[in-house]
Amino acid sequence: MRVVVDAFGGDNAPLEIVRGAADASMQFETEITLTGKKQTIEKIIIENNLKFFGELHIVDTDDVISMHDDPTTILKAHSNSSMALAFKELCENRADAFVSAGSTGAIVVGGTLIVKRIKGIKRPALGGLIPSPDGHYMLLDMGANAECRAEMLAQFGIMASVYLEKVEGIQNPKIGLLNIGVEDTKGDELRTEAYKLLKEAPINFVGNIESREMPKGVCDAVITDGFTGNIALKLIEGTSITLFKMIKKALYKNIINKIAALILKKDLYSLKAMMDSSEVGGAPLLGVSKPVIKAHGSSDAKAIKNAIRQAKTFTEKNVINTISENLIKTE
Repeated sequence: MRVVVDAFGGDNAPLEIVRGAADASMQFETEITLTGKKQTIEKIIIENNLKFFGELHIVDTDDVISMHDDPTTILKAHSNSSMALAFKELCENRADAFVSAGSTGAIVVGGTLIVKRIKGIKRPALGGLIPSPDGHYMLLDMGANAECRAEMLAQFGIMASVYLEKVEGIQNPKIGLLNIGVEDTKGDELRTEAYKLLKEAPINFVGNIESREMPKGVCDAVITDGFTGNIALKLIEGTSITLFKMIKKALYKNIINKIAALILKKDLYSLKAMMDSSEVGGAPLLGVSKPVIKAHGSSDAKAIKNAIRQAKTFTEKNVINTISENLIKTE
């Protein structure tokens, strides 16, 4: 199979993107297409002695859509950008899956209007995997849809369930609805209506989940609108970073604490690794007709490698057809 990678999307592009693509290509025996300035990509490959599995394709362009550009410019003003050309490779069946660490907004626009939605899907949604004590859970939507209707949240639940079972190997994943209380009557009209639809959906719906329960991993996927999900995501990220800084400060406070830090060093590194988002790879844009993975904007080579692994599994497990089949069951 072939994965197309936007080589110039993200804070660490193109070096880390190209390195990660090469690592993934060799480790997972996956052919790669890179989009971006060909001369620069070839220079990175030579200088870093990078090897690729099978035949490497490079689609040449000088144009890049930045985080500051209006996402809709991917359709016209930046239709020749590295991201837009990567979407074109996917749509014209020269690639089986897409990976980019570029603008989230542009990826959502490109996925929705260039790749197109799965028939019956109201809106695509971004699903990220968040670390928990026993592994991780999915948060969906993380920001693709600031405003949602109840039927959209129900579809998010179906898509999350299929993805977790097919890609993450979780049997009968538990799906929860983010709310201000666990009772089925809690929340605003959106939440109460979504609760009813999720309960009727062909998934293992476990009811409402309060935000304080999310980090405990009480369910495998937490469903919410993109506005709430994005706030929750950034709160989790900020809390994790601050907590590690506070732990580090406490451990370096005096000589006794420093000795304790040496004793705990291995366990502390294990904890940090568990919280490392680069191990996950990226967030799938669920609901579009082909596999699209949004890698974190600050992705390094390791994160890109894992995003490509994720895209490969997404494709091989036939997630999109299974989502379609489960949608039919709700009609």
